[in-house]
Amino acid sequence: MAGASLLMLLDDIAAILDDVAAMSKVAARKTAGVLGDDLALNAQQVSGVASERELPVVWAVAKGSFLNKLILVPAALLISAFIPWAITPLLMFGGLFLCFEGFEKVHHWYVHRKDRQTDLSEQAVIEKSVEDIAAFEKTKVKGAIRTDFVLSAEIIAISLGVVAQSSLLSQFLTLSVIAIIMTVGVYGLVAGIVKIDDLGLYLTKRQGKGALVAFWQKLGFGLLTSAPYLMKGLTIVGTIAMFMVGGGILTHGIHQVSGLITQTALWIAEVEYVGYVLAFITPRILNAIFGLIAGAIAVSIFSLFTKLKQGQ
Repeated sequence: MAGASLLMLLDDIAAILDDVAAMSKVAARKTAGVLGDDLALNAQQVSGVASERELPVVWAVAKGSFLNKLILVPAALLISAFIPWAITPLLMFGGLFLCFEGFEKVHHWYVHRKDRQTDLSEQAVIEKSVEDIAAFEKTKVKGAIRTDFVLSAEIIAISLGVVAQSSLLSQFLTLSVIAIIMTVGVYGLVAGIVKIDDLGLYLTKRQGKGALVAFWQKLGFGLLTSAPYLMKGLTIVGTIAMFMVGGGILTHGIHQVSGLITQTALWIAEVEYVGYVLAFITPRILNAIFGLIAGAIAVSIFSLFTKLKQGQ
């Protein structure tokens, strides 16, 4: 009897693990789009840090991301079990925060664009003292972890939708697997991106003769040359991703707007030859525009309250 019970237990465990693996694959596919935005956002969030401090900063953000998911997984399960109606409003608040941060960056760049021509660069200013460097890194890490929290919440919410009909144990295991895989994957890639210039420098110093050595040296020079442009590009892409993700969360929470965007995409899909491509791009553009407008309104309201508070 004991042997039979043990076999039944092992069979149940195997069945649960099979379900978790299958649901994890589905959830990973559904969250792939958010993963790309997450990668771009976090790569640009840790840019501007001194070369020797890049990996420690990425590791600090990764630890914060793990902590975010350690909070979000049980919180999502509790909210889903007791107050499922609160998931959408909470996600929308997070989406609005992303739009707010994105528009603040755009506004700051626009206001101070002329100052860059005469003032010291941000990196030169923070290198005045060790204290300034530490404060700069701390600010970068905090900002990246805040952004990661919103993106992690969306990933967890999407994954929760996949496993909603499963047992509580299967839900917990699936969300945990997704949380770990996504965090390791994103910050592993971020670490690789921020060290591209170091890889390029290493390749340029390869010694020897022959076509293979020459190839590696040319590749190294190419990486060194392209690294600054890549980081600048990620800064732009990351800011746009803030509006796309934040605006997407907001529009999905407003059914009329979401329906209008879907109908627009379906209508554009009928265009000959390029309809499929345009239908894929259009919702993202509309979400980004909606996010930009929402961010502008949020920043305006916040600035107004700040001025009123200072005037008191």
